[in-house]
Amino acid sequence: MTAINPASNRTAIWFILATILLDAVGIGIVFPIMPDLMQRVGASSTADGAFWGGILMASYAAMQFLFAPVIGGISDSLGRRPVLLLALVALTIDYVVMALATTFWWLLIGRILAGIAGATYITATAYLADISKPEDRAANFGLIGATFGIGFVMGPAIGGFVASIHLTAPFWLAAAFAGLNVLLGLFVLPESLAPEKRRAFRRRDLNPFGSILDAFKLPGLGLPLVLIFLFEFANMVYPTLWAFWTREVFGWSTALIGLTLAAYGIAVAVSQGVVMRVLIPRLGEFRTLIFSIICAIAAFAVLGLTASAYVMFAAIAIAALADMAPPTMTAMMANMVAEDRQGLLQGVIASLGSIAAVIGPMIMTWIFQIFADAEGAIYLPGAPFLFSGALVVILFPFFLRLGR
Repeated sequence: MTAINPASNRTAIWFILATILLDAVGIGIVFPIMPDLMQRVGASSTADGAFWGGILMASYAAMQFLFAPVIGGISDSLGRRPVLLLALVALTIDYVVMALATTFWWLLIGRILAGIAGATYITATAYLADISKPEDRAANFGLIGATFGIGFVMGPAIGGFVASIHLTAPFWLAAAFAGLNVLLGLFVLPESLAPEKRRAFRRRDLNPFGSILDAFKLPGLGLPLVLIFLFEFANMVYPTLWAFWTREVFGWSTALIGLTLAAYGIAVAVSQGVVMRVLIPRLGEFRTLIFSIICAIAAFAVLGLTASAYVMFAAIAIAALADMAPPTMTAMMANMVAEDRQGLLQGVIASLGSIAAVIGPMIMTWIFQIFADAEGAIYLPGAPFLFSGALVVILFPFFLRLGR
């Protein structure tokens, strides 16, 4: 671990959390204004806007997949600080482009740039791994998840409120915050990866597929990388179908759906920011992970079968506890690799998450389409949750193997 004095360490942690919060707010700030934004750039109908909005989301995920391992590898070579600050500069430019865009293609350029600048999350996580003791990594990674959950709640709320001033106001506000974060980082953020702990950058590091293969070749990482990918794939049922499922099962309005999303974001923040920091010192990382996996199975089963709003809200709390699994697994893997591989590891994890974000919605919506048809042979709108639960049950014996 790089020697940073305690005061600088605390300041760095706060800066990293502010960066993650900004990242999450920036993602969520677009949600409430997306229909109007698509209309502004020429969408002829809501359906047309939804289609092109999906293209923007897919382009963001694709850039994350391609560039996450590359950016992570660069940070292992050049250090975390310059990569993180440059990513924040790129994010600032992206928000300005989004604010000025009057055609879909300018928006697409902005989303592509944002996907590349998503390295803020990757490099911030690697930075936190550098300055954390091995036994503290899981809890500190939980803080990242908690901060992201808070940003998930704040983003749509800020976007909806500020957009009442002007449609592009949320982007200008996000650009201002990102720019201020760059200036703050220049003065308060020390480098976390000492020069003697860096590795030489190779041409192969520019190949995302080569970087992913390199990570899988590292001792002990193959199984946990596969498991975290499949778990994230199963968890894609929530962002993909929550609005459609609650509308189908409960007939809820947009406001009520937004309320449940906010409740989930708050629950995740408590789960990863508070509960993890209590459980891990008492149970250890492995038992905390197994507890989270059991919670995931329970939440998927309940949501797949329930038609009660009260039961659904209880399941949200259980699902939030299940979200302790990814940061716990990330910490377990971070403790398996050297400091000059932390950026590569975090980049590969983010890249696998991007693949899950591309494949997951296609599979989940297909299952929902089949079983939410009132005229179909079996009417079971919760079938995608049951599918995810069955997948995690199948994976459970492999999660148990991580204890070895």
